[in-house]
Amino acid sequence: QVQLVESGGGLVQPGGSLRLSCVASGSSFFLNTMGWYRQSPGKQRELVASITRGGSTNYADSAKGRFTISRDNAKNTVYLQMNSLKPEDTAVYYCNADLITGRGSRNDWGQGTQVTVSS
Repeated sequence: QVQLVESGGGLVQPGGSLRLSCVASGSSFFLNTMGWYRQSPGKQRELVASITRGGSTNYADSAKGRFTISRDNAKNTVYLQMNSLKPEDTAVYYCNADLITGRGSRNDWGQGTQVTVSS
């Protein structure tokens, strides 16, 4: 069993910053691409950013120039540094991972962390 646990969400004023973290834990797994998605009320879940194991990144247009995704493979952790936050960034942010276990490949989600941007 592999678990993805996010942290770092909260309430921040417009223009502020937050850093989200997601740690994968369990036994006998190998992490490939990891990513951050978000979902706000009434909208579909959307990709924010993703990063391969080798460090190649991909960003949604809304995140380019403001957000930075990174990872620490030794710690099985992915980060999302969010700067210049806007009210429209308000959403539940979910960690996602492609991973390989003894039972084959799978795609897992974290439970989500709320980010609220408001004055």
